[in-house]
Amino acid sequence: MARNIGSRYTAHQILGRGSAGTVWLGEGPEGPVAVKLLREDLASDQELVGRFVQERTALLGLDHPRVVKVRDLVVDGNDLALVMDLVRGTDLRTRLDRERRLAPEAAVAIVKDVAEALAVAHKAGIVHRDVKPENILLDMEGPLGPGGAHPALLTDFGVAKLIDTPGRTKATRIIGTPDYLAPEIVEGLPPRAAVDIYALATVLYELLAGFTPFGGGHPGAVLRRHVTETVVPLPGIPEELWQLIVQCLAKAPASRLRASELAARLADVLPLLKGIPPLDVDEPDAEPAPEPYEEDTYSTSTAAGEPGPRRAAVPLVPGASADSNRDTHTSMRVPAPDELSGGPLGTARAPRPAGARRPGSARHKAGAVRKRRITLAVAAVVIAGALGTGGYLAASGDGDAPPQDSKQSSQP
Repeated sequence: MARNIGSRYTAHQILGRGSAGTVWLGEGPEGPVAVKLLREDLASDQELVGRFVQERTALLGLDHPRVVKVRDLVVDGNDLALVMDLVRGTDLRTRLDRERRLAPEAAVAIVKDVAEALAVAHKAGIVHRDVKPENILLDMEGPLGPGGAHPALLTDFGVAKLIDTPGRTKATRIIGTPDYLAPEIVEGLPPRAAVDIYALATVLYELLAGFTPFGGGHPGAVLRRHVTETVVPLPGIPEELWQLIVQCLAKAPASRLRASELAARLADVLPLLKGIPPLDVDEPDAEPAPEPYEEDTYSTSTAAGEPGPRRAAVPLVPGASADSNRDTHTSMRVPAPDELSGGPLGTARAPRPAGARRPGSARHKAGAVRKRRITLAVAAVVIAGALGTGGYLAASGDGDAPPQDSKQSSQP
């Protein structure tokens, strides 16, 4: 069903749904376009509309081969839309769902492309704030790069900033996706360019390992790990690449590389990765889907509609429906200092022995309950036996045995 977007564009077909809106395949004066139509309740927010207009010049001026270019911003009645170049391909999340992890050469080639996009954006004073596989598109019509990787483009610039208005988010809440949030965001500091570097390093780790370094379980636990834990090493990759990941996952923003430096360093590492197969890494135990966190609702479905293992996404607007592609921002409470002090800084989650359970998991808790029940049962038997023996001794008169008998019984 076609619909007009402003006076210049027509939307024909829905390509995907996200927490902030719906992406349509559209047509404009210059040919096919992608139209991201924001939710109606967002479009009715006059403060957000004003910010939308203010960001117009910056977003339209962001032009780079690794950036999905924003062609136009439309404000028309209840319609608030970003008109972007149409990329014929898929997103990185879809490829990860299909392949689980990538060969190091392909993973680094993709992340290098995204780092180049961030370098241009940061130079223009634009912070993305939501770098994740869902916002990285793979151009299937572009030439193949190292490791057979398709060209990667970063999209959704400005959406997180547009949504994060004072009237819509409280001072005690944060915007982002838990697995990719930099520690300074968790601690309530304003987002700078370094938060994008941290998120991109998290994406690189995920492409190599098949899971994010601090993900898993309740989002509150994920946020705490970002602040208190160090990343677990990945075997089978060159030391130069590992040190690059560690530096970009540093807790202190000033210790991380700039986007341009990261892109250059990744280009230097690429020749060392030729022919290395995907890593064989044990994935952490899957956690059960978390219960609703405060008033929010979580979505843990995969692209196929089956329950997914670890992904905990929170709709941007409380009460919003779950997204079909998990393309969500997170609106969450900022944890208090005592909640973040779950362990000394510098600790890391060591690999668990075979058969061991993750502390806090459903199976771990069930085992703990069984142990407590067994302990209580044994204690009850011991107490009952002691009472029974005392009663027997009292009834038989042995309770008044001579002192020497007592001494003899204490001899070795």
